Amino acid sequence: MNLITTIALIAIALSMVLAVVSFWLPLITPDHEKLSPYECGFDPLGSARLPFSLRFFLVAILFLLFDLEIALLLPLPWGDQLSSPLSTFLWASAVLALLTIGLIYEWLQGGLEWAE
Repeated sequence: MNLITTIALIAIALSMVLAVVSFWLPLITPDHEKLSPYECGFDPLGSARLPFSLRFFLVAILFLLFDLEIALLLPLPWGDQLSSPLSTFLWASAVLALLTIGLIYEWLQGGLEWAE
């Protein structure tokens, strides 16, 4: 057998074992301690299912988008060594403009305001 076939068989076998284990583990009966929420060793003061702020989620998504934008634009100074640096610059400018328009839209809609 060649190396690719061996690796494929190992990956398939490992996937099947993990799938069987994932169906088998929930059948183990949990006790009261496993079902209670853990809060630094103290008894929980309130419900473990607190409502999540949608505004915080929106700001987190915007942070991830702009973090990804920075990661994509960081190699731009080395773009002049490519076959068509003008095309690279235009695509990077288009991405930057699109994200800036999205940020302005979100700002005008009030999605970045914490107070009502």
